[in-house]
Amino acid sequence: MLSIASFLKLLRESFRDLLPIILVIMFFQLAIIQSVPENWLSTAIGLGIVGVGLAVFLLGLEIGIFPVGEGLASEFARKGSTKWIIIFAFMIGFGTTVAEPALIVIAQKAASISNGRIDANTLRIVVAFSVGFAIVLGVWRIIKGHPIHYYIIAGYVMVVAATAFSPKEIVGLAYDLGGVTTSTVTVPLVAALGIGLASTIKGRNPVLDGFGLIAFASLTPMIFVQFYGIFVYEFIDVSTSIVAPVVEAAKTPAVFDFKILDILKGFVGVVIDVVPILAVILFFQYAILKKPIDNLKEVVIGFGLVIIGLDAFIVGLEMGLFSVGETMAFELTQYDNNIIIYSFGFLIGFSTTMAEPSLTAIAKKAKEISDGKINDFVLRLFVALGVAIGISLGAYRIVVGGEIVYYIMSGYLFVIVLTFMAPKYIVPIAYDSGGVTTSTVTVPLVAALGLGLATNIPGRDPLIDGFGLIAFASLFPMLTVMLYGIITDRMGVKGEHELEELHMDELRQAIEHANDMGLSTVQIHGTGQRHSYKMPFSAVHIIVPRKNQDKALIAARDAGAGGVTIMDAHGMGLTEMDNFYNRLHSDPTDVNLMFIVPTKKVDNIIFSIMHKLDIVGRGDGISYSYPISHLKGLTLKSSDL
Repeated sequence: MLSIASFLKLLRESFRDLLPIILVIMFFQLAIIQSVPENWLSTAIGLGIVGVGLAVFLLGLEIGIFPVGEGLASEFARKGSTKWIIIFAFMIGFGTTVAEPALIVIAQKAASISNGRIDANTLRIVVAFSVGFAIVLGVWRIIKGHPIHYYIIAGYVMVVAATAFSPKEIVGLAYDLGGVTTSTVTVPLVAALGIGLASTIKGRNPVLDGFGLIAFASLTPMIFVQFYGIFVYEFIDVSTSIVAPVVEAAKTPAVFDFKILDILKGFVGVVIDVVPILAVILFFQYAILKKPIDNLKEVVIGFGLVIIGLDAFIVGLEMGLFSVGETMAFELTQYDNNIIIYSFGFLIGFSTTMAEPSLTAIAKKAKEISDGKINDFVLRLFVALGVAIGISLGAYRIVVGGEIVYYIMSGYLFVIVLTFMAPKYIVPIAYDSGGVTTSTVTVPLVAALGLGLATNIPGRDPLIDGFGLIAFASLFPMLTVMLYGIITDRMGVKGEHELEELHMDELRQAIEHANDMGLSTVQIHGTGQRHSYKMPFSAVHIIVPRKNQDKALIAARDAGAGGVTIMDAHGMGLTEMDNFYNRLHSDPTDVNLMFIVPTKKVDNIIFSIMHKLDIVGRGDGISYSYPISHLKGLTLKSSDL
């Protein structure tokens, strides 16, 4: 729901998440490089814009994209229209990916440093088609209820097989494109589609089945792009290609040109990125389902907030981070100590991931549908730790040299092993974590770091060695998140409903134990002694007019009752209930007699009273009984025991 309180909460969280990035940049700039950036004021303003933009973006997701995505999925599932679900899944995957800004950046860099052999537009089409196919495959899995790890492991086998035949110039690029395909807008919508389907289809679990679509969208591009690379390097003559200029690593910080026209162009670019998603949603909502969107006003506001927040986020990044990040790789390579490079990779990976809006949205959703079993902040910490380790290891590979395939394949082996060790609920979330970590914030900084290192380190090829850091950043979060699941499982962490059920089980066991242990403790009349007995007791209530009180007490005593609690009562019949206001404050006319007796005496007492007072005939009164436990303080005669 749209509210100032929700926005302020998100704003506070956004700036909390940006703090690690600020500290990392300041530390390396002041303590290591020992210089103050010329455009420090622009950087500070940009970081402020990033924080506000991120909060606006997340608020728009909550009130716009998530409800619509889950609603569409639920409607398709209720109608049982598998065909339209498949078409919708493909169009969402293809339409959102082909306009993904991070993909455009990487495709253009690949075209530049491959001397034009790789065509940027063709590469984008191949990747977008692979993502559309991936979403279709993931939706089919949810519909059929197949375990996700069979698909993922089979996908890894195909990646390895394709790598064996792919030219080395394409392998790192293909691995990286598996991480850049899941955008800031795509991830929440795709996640909403999967969770909505799993929540609606009978027999599906939102945690076990709802997640995983993002993992498919990260896996299939690696396969498709490698086959594209095989075709390009076997059949395309480089002499006929248009050679694009090679992009050199920046040596001086770029200053953001704060012009109204440029800002408007950027805003239009964000609108163009979001419009395909909106068009697909409107088409299926009104043309296929023929139903209006619920809470249309809030949904429209939500999409507007997403556009405004994402545009502000990108502008802030260009002002606050890109201008600094583009020069960090070059400046760090000027030092003889490689530990500085690895440390920077670790810290920048951790900090940018903690600020990643896609991860924040997915983590909140994971906490919600896991009933609190998954802590969203802790999940983000483990994902960020995985990205940090991955980027550090990737930087190490570039510095010392080595084939990326050996690193990635070893990582996949660990993923497969942990898949069978981790609790089932965490596995799909772990697979998805590899896709949500490389988006708006991470990709440009990580790509600039990798290409900058490969450009400035002697003996390295930017095309072969420069790509691959994003692949590392996508792989290692899967490992750390599954480790998080194993740790919480060993610690016995429970969801809220599980804790309630556990509490109820403990209560039932306590009652059963109390009954077994005989915690009905009574005093023996005339002895001053107490004893506990394995004897069931019951309470018998007799509600009769006050004039019949004595008759009821005599009848109960004759049937074996040893004591009574007398309470005032005031009753009304069926006819008096129609106008009970006049009788609410009347004086009590009845009495409620409560007898606590051994259960074996209940039948005799009730029969005696009902017979003596003729309750079943013309007499007035009600009688009932119920078992009681944990009895203390009752006094009985020794003959009763």
